Amino acid sequence: MPISAFAIYALAALAEIAGCFSFWAWLKLDKPIWWLVPGMASLAVFAWLLTLIDSAAAGRAYAAYGGIYIAASLAWLWIAEGIRPDRWDATGVTLAVAGTVIILAGPR
Repeated sequence: MPISAFAIYALAALAEIAGCFSFWAWLKLDKPIWWLVPGMASLAVFAWLLTLIDSAAAGRAYAAYGGIYIAASLAWLWIAEGIRPDRWDATGVTLAVAGTVIILAGPR
């Protein structure tokens, strides 16, 4: 059974956020430079995962990913950073995920 586009996007978002966070932690939280090694590996996994999306156009695959990335970023904000998203975050993510659904479900 092939993995769904949503699952690929969710895994890609986790990999991208973790990879980017390693740079954030190094530069802003004074973590050691070796934090970049798993971060760069995570970013490579992110890029590879997006190639698994069944799409004739990379741009469409990336555009649909955007909504999932926004949702995952707000989940990271809440879970990893302890900051609860507000109503504006919720409104924005709702619109973004609606865009993802339209792009993925639209007839081609």
